[in-house]
Amino acid sequence: MSLAAAEPHILVEVLDNGIGRISLNRPESANAVYPELMKALCEALDQCIGDDAVKAIVITGKGRNFAAGADFSFLRDLLDSRTEGVNQSLYTWFKGSVERLWKCPKPTVAAVNGAAITVGCEVALACDARVASTRSRFGENWLQLGLIPPLGGAVLLPRLIGLTHAKRMILEAQMIGGEEALRIGLVDELVEDDAILVRAEERALAMAALPPRAFAAAKAALHRGFESTMETEWVANVLNQAVLIGSDDFKAQVAARDPRKR
Repeated sequence: MSLAAAEPHILVEVLDNGIGRISLNRPESANAVYPELMKALCEALDQCIGDDAVKAIVITGKGRNFAAGADFSFLRDLLDSRTEGVNQSLYTWFKGSVERLWKCPKPTVAAVNGAAITVGCEVALACDARVASTRSRFGENWLQLGLIPPLGGAVLLPRLIGLTHAKRMILEAQMIGGEEALRIGLVDELVEDDAILVRAEERALAMAALPPRAFAAAKAALHRGFESTMETEWVANVLNQAVLIGSDDFKAQVAARDPRKR
């Protein structure tokens, strides 16, 4: 699937202060994602991780949303996908972007403006910190499409917010607003809408001011307890997701939500 655009759907800016700012740039579509966009996100992360001028990475969305799930035309394309194709091709970029953020030795902060749904939520979860506003919304409502969180959310959410809240978000497909996200520990800080990006970059720079080798080692140490579980999650759930994409439930749910039929 290819969605032609007049300008890139992923923007990369290396600021003078050492911030690598990566922006999802489909504001007219609430920054809904699809494979080529996620490939571009992987490439943007590789660029920032490999650039010595970049001391920290901030990821955000242009317009009023962070990333409101998958593009619907991509979901329709999945109806004809074989399990091997989903596993080997599509999730190379979806899992790849989350894995790059999780393993990044540099500070990473998500500036969550508006909705962070399914893939968007899992991208934000993989960052070191999340700054949001009262207008922000988080959703791991994959089950509404007959799918599961395949990118690490089923591992990270219970550890961040506890099993009860994680079950509410995943098994009951409940959306979480900004104030509740702060209360349960899903985000680190709540600010005004127009201050999200500025505050996220301040947080990123504060971490970047610490000794970089020690920061990378400390981050790796914190993550080490997750690693075997995260790897197992990626392997198991990417495969399970590929199987579910071939299910009648997924086909029925996509058909029921297809905006062309409304």
